[in-house]
Parts: sequence; C-alpha cells; structure tokens
Amino acid sequence: MKPTLFVLAAGMGSRYGGLKQLDGLGPNGETIMDYSIYDAIRGGFGKVVFVIRKDFEADFRDKILSKYQDHIPVELVFQSLDSLPEGFTCPADRVKPWGTNHAVLMGKEVIHEPFAVINADDFYGRHSFAVLGEALTAMTGKQNDYCMVGYRVGNTLSESGTVARGICGTDPEGYLTTVVERTAIERVDGKVSFTDENGQVVTIDDNTPVSMNMWGFTPDYFEYSEEYFKEFLKENMDNLKSEYFIPLMVNKLVTDGTARVKVLDTTSKWFGVTYAEDRQSVVDKIQALVEAGEYPEKLF
Repeated sequence: MKPTLFVLAAGMGSRYGGLKQLDGLGPNGETIMDYSIYDAIRGGFGKVVFVIRKDFEADFRDKILSKYQDHIPVELVFQSLDSLPEGFTCPADRVKPWGTNHAVLMGKEVIHEPFAVINADDFYGRHSFAVLGEALTAMTGKQNDYCMVGYRVGNTLSESGTVARGICGTDPEGYLTTVVERTAIERVDGKVSFTDENGQVVTIDDNTPVSMNMWGFTPDYFEYSEEYFKEFLKENMDNLKSEYFIPLMVNKLVTDGTARVKVLDTTSKWFGVTYAEDRQSVVDKIQALVEAGEYPEKLF
C-alpha cells in the first residue's frame, strides 16, 4: 500500500505578509508545494490530502489542485475553529487556529494508510521524501511505530534572521526521546547557537537533528490525537492563544511509552520563506536545483 502525503496548508504567513502557499517561486510559477508533490510522487506516495481553510477553497482548487489531476489523486479537508469533539464549543472570541495537530485530525476520515505530514510552505528536498516514503511503506499494517525526518540543524537556517526549531534528542538506536522547541537559533562566528531558558548561549553541532514538521504516522495516530485533544481542550479552552501542536502529542506518546518514533537522517537542505526577505533566496535556490538537473524546468 502506498503512503499518503498530508499537506498542512491552512495557515497564513503572518511574518511573510501573505498567502505564501500560493506564491509562485519556480521558473514557471511553481509553488513550494509543487516541488513537495513532485518529490512525493517519485518517493512512492500514492495520494495527497490537503487541509485548508474553507474560505480560500476556490482559489486553491483553481491554482493548485487542477495541475495535479493527471499525476496523483488529491483530496481536500478543511480546518475550522468549530471542528471540535462532541461536548466542546469554540469560545466566541477565539480567532487563532487550534494548531498543527488539530489540522492533522481533519484527515481522519480520508486517510487509512501510513501517511506523512508536512508544511505547505517548506521546501524539504528530494532525499527527505525518498527516505520517508521508504519508511512509511515498511510501516503498512503496524501500530505505535512512527517516524520523522530529522534535518541537520545546519541545513535549516535562514539568511534573513533567527529561526525556531524543535531540537531532537535520540536514544542509541536512533529513536526520538525528546523534542524541545528552541527559538532564536542562528549561526554566530561560524557555530550554530541559541539562547536557552536561563539566558545562556548554547552551541550545538551542525548535524544535530531538528524537526521541520515532517512526520510519518500510521492511522492509529488519529485515535490517540482525538483522545488527547479532549484533555487539551479541558485544560486550555480559556486560553485563546493555546495551540495543539504535533510535538506536544508526539512527546506525550513517547514519554508514556505508547509509541516510538524513528528519527530518519536526511542530507536534504531545508529552506522556506519565513521572512519576506527570504523570497529571492528561495527563488535562486530553486533555480540552481533546476540548472543542476535535480528538477525539470516545468514540473506539471
């Protein structure tokens, strides 16, 4: 059974200043998502599911979905503030989405096979989809055995400012032990550094694995997520900025011993449009990959 690619595309890029999922950055107006879909197809994925907001469905279908029709099956699901478990009502003054793991829950009814989760606006690279596709194919029929692509932190930095990354701890067998969100990561005097919660500058090795929200799950993950979301809502309903993130769920499953997560190494270099100033750099990097023969001039 071929795995499914689940693309989180419901967010607006507040720092970027627009709907960056639809921004054409390739030589023929390709979006970052186009490259992810292209890499997923050659990585062995059999279907793509997008989670978006209902209010830009028409634009999304016209500009995005139409180009994939002859290449891979696609489906849409929708994330909304009122998509909550029975017995829960969204506070009237909440405007912030419920977070990435809430978005994942929107795929429960249409995904019944091992699946990858990625951000729509991150460029993950060919090798990452190859290793993830292979791992997910091997997970068919399994439960409680997940994976994630662990990028080498030195391959994920922005030239325009600091970044936040989930720094991963692993055991001797390469399974995830912790994901700790660190902010203000940057290269200082040639070394990757961040400031910890005590105000101390910490230097880490370039090859330290970090999470770029590229996960691999089996369908049982939906059941765990649904149950824990109820607990999350009981504790956080009155906090209008609280979000139910994927690492929160994963950390719980790992800490409880319910599931294990294999950290997959990749040589791919991540890049994305975190800041508006990043745009031209991304355009240049994609053009360089095209010129190197990594991608064709026109994808679809």
